[in-house]
Amino acid sequence: MSVHEEGLRDVVVVGGGAAGLSAALTLSRARQAVTVIDAGAPRNAPAEGVHGLLGLEGISPVELLRRGREEVRGYGGEIVTGEVVDVERTATGFTLRTRNGASFGARRLVIATGLVDELPEVPGVREQWGRGVLHCPFCHGWEVRDRRIGILVTGPQSVHKAFLFRQWSADVVLFSNDHELEPQEQSQLAALGVAVIDGTVTGLDVEGDALRGVRLADGRAIDVDAIVVATRMVARTEPFEGIGLEPTEHPMGAFIEADEFGRSTVPGVWVAGNASDLGAQVSHAVAAGTRAAQHLISEVVMAGLAPIDAPVPASSEPAQEGA
Repeated sequence: MSVHEEGLRDVVVVGGGAAGLSAALTLSRARQAVTVIDAGAPRNAPAEGVHGLLGLEGISPVELLRRGREEVRGYGGEIVTGEVVDVERTATGFTLRTRNGASFGARRLVIATGLVDELPEVPGVREQWGRGVLHCPFCHGWEVRDRRIGILVTGPQSVHKAFLFRQWSADVVLFSNDHELEPQEQSQLAALGVAVIDGTVTGLDVEGDALRGVRLADGRAIDVDAIVVATRMVARTEPFEGIGLEPTEHPMGAFIEADEFGRSTVPGVWVAGNASDLGAQVSHAVAAGTRAAQHLISEVVMAGLAPIDAPVPASSEPAQEGA
């Protein structure tokens, strides 16, 4: 990587998951001086495999990121381990500081910090997260097909999870966990053959590292092979408050607003992956990282590297796509 003499990178990518590495790969191939700063805490680390990613179906999350880092470095990109805790605007762009005291300068930023799943405080849920406890039917439905699936109600999205997982198994039950269901939801669940089990869920039964069932306050134990929770998903935004980026509330959680190309409301800052799209799978995150990088480059070219605060003609298409 060739960094400008004053140590200023063309772009710093915050977050080295699928979206961040995809953006960094595209930027590096566009001859940008790029540094990826990654805290090393990918959301999908507990999962055995990544699914729905064409050509890489079932690849382990760890292996996917290893390959991605290698590819970025192959085009001169730099990858640094660190957690960004503060970002401020400067005359030339941005200064980022990490928890260990390192400082990085960048003309532009790509934020790909992902999100945090807020799990219900039910004993066993956190320990089984990503294995016996699931959230996405398209990520995990095939792996639990035709098995006993329990839906733990945690909020308004939970009943919808039951509708979806019914596609993969006829043996789906819903634990109301003291939440009141709407009459329409009750009739729809009944039409699908999804039984509703009332009562307070007090914990999960786990044998070794395998989920066996659900315990209720009245002493009942219901056997299941998997539990589905609808988590509240919150983008990591704290380090960017100093440059004016704040989370936008959503029924599913909170995200960073960006346009369809990844351009945020803050000049010079782009967003990709779960930070701006709470429902994005890995395949979506990869595409979003590439798209944001392409449009960032197009904007740089069109602006002639003008100061970030100068008006920039919006581009609806990158210089070249699909090559």
